Amino acid sequence: MPYFDTASAAPLHPVARQALQAALDEGWADPARLYREGRRARLLLDAAREAAAEAVGCRADELVFTPSGTHAVHTGMAGVLGGRRRVGGHLVVSAVEHSSVLHAADAHAAAGGTVTEVPVDRLGAVSATGYEAALGSTTALACLQSANHEVGTVQPVAEVAEVCGAAGVPLLVDAAQSLGWGQVEGAWSVLAASAHKWGGPPGVGLLAVRKGVRFSAQGPADERESGRSPGFANLPAIVAAAASLRAVRAEADAEAARLRILVDRLRRRVVRLVPDVEVVGDADRRLPHLVTFSCLYVDGETLLHELDRAGYSVSSGSSCTSSTLTPSHVLRAMGVLSEGNVRVSLPPGTSADEVNGFLEVLPGAVAGVREKLGVSEPAAVAPVADAVEVDALGLRCPQPVIELARAIVTVPVGGTVTVVSDDEVARLDIPAWCAMRGHTYLGEAPRGAAVAYRVRREG
Repeated sequence: MPYFDTASAAPLHPVARQALQAALDEGWADPARLYREGRRARLLLDAAREAAAEAVGCRADELVFTPSGTHAVHTGMAGVLGGRRRVGGHLVVSAVEHSSVLHAADAHAAAGGTVTEVPVDRLGAVSATGYEAALGSTTALACLQSANHEVGTVQPVAEVAEVCGAAGVPLLVDAAQSLGWGQVEGAWSVLAASAHKWGGPPGVGLLAVRKGVRFSAQGPADERESGRSPGFANLPAIVAAAASLRAVRAEADAEAARLRILVDRLRRRVVRLVPDVEVVGDADRRLPHLVTFSCLYVDGETLLHELDRAGYSVSSGSSCTSSTLTPSHVLRAMGVLSEGNVRVSLPPGTSADEVNGFLEVLPGAVAGVREKLGVSEPAAVAPVADAVEVDALGLRCPQPVIELARAIVTVPVGGTVTVVSDDEVARLDIPAWCAMRGHTYLGEAPRGAAVAYRVRREG
């Protein structure tokens, strides 16, 4: 069964498995102790730190291991914000950061700090000028992911680091998605990553803090990991994480070139094989193994279940499900279609046959979901009115857009359809539908507890 969700968690690399088993025998003791077993454990820890630091591109004494990538992000953000408290309490983040960054930003704002979100373009990329405009005299920290976890767009970290450096503001980079493919370019100040993203074991994160960055560890003091990650380290997992990072980086260039060809095939053929599909993210400046696309008139959760039944494990960048009823913050910030969203992220070793098999299954899966939802091409009818209003209250995505598609043919060219919906996803998907279908989105207005969305039919 092909597993196509390595952006969530990569399968354990064979080198990680071997290193983990060996370290369980040799690295179980406390590396802070001076007796034989402790010295042996310390040697393993030091070697792992050296290997990880080399892969990151920092000094070994600048890097600590944490219990997870999220822990590394939170520790790094809190430490820099605490260390630069006298500068001010202003934090700058991009609108498409991982939830770990945005949750930390929310906590910072709740504690009295201020947060500025830098917008992205339709491809999901920030600009250095956007960060430059957001920085101020009270900015304590800026954060930017190296590559987006939902759509794969690679961010201009080096350019943003340059403007941050000119303003005297440290830049924290969340490198979780990209570190397995190569070092992060630019003069970043703090870097966080997570081992399970590159085939290491879960429960290991990396936090690198450059010398000269003012950093004040928050919480009770601890003598381990430079006082930045308290508690007894999971040494076997750390050894496995460092070993697998070195291994995947040795294979990265060749594997990236091979997977990029397969992803390019997916990007081209999905739009040919499936009607009404939008491929999102940058086609060129992107991670080599990841592609995301959205399908009109499709419930994303149902589509993922259908693909799973067909033997393909994929994920979604959209949270348009019965549990949250909210679109992905990344897709919302980009202004692209969120319904029927599928993220395919190929693990190393994926074959062309597996990708071709997915392309054979996908059209039928999408068609089957659309059939269950009663979606069909609206028949040509004589217009019934110049303006039609559709009551979509209580309907969840993709139903409001389906009702809009049915209604648009009942008005003449130049006529309008108003969709009244209480589903937050409609705010994103109705304008995206207009862009895909060539109609004009006229805007929205409050309608009680709901929102009325107006669309003009074009020829």
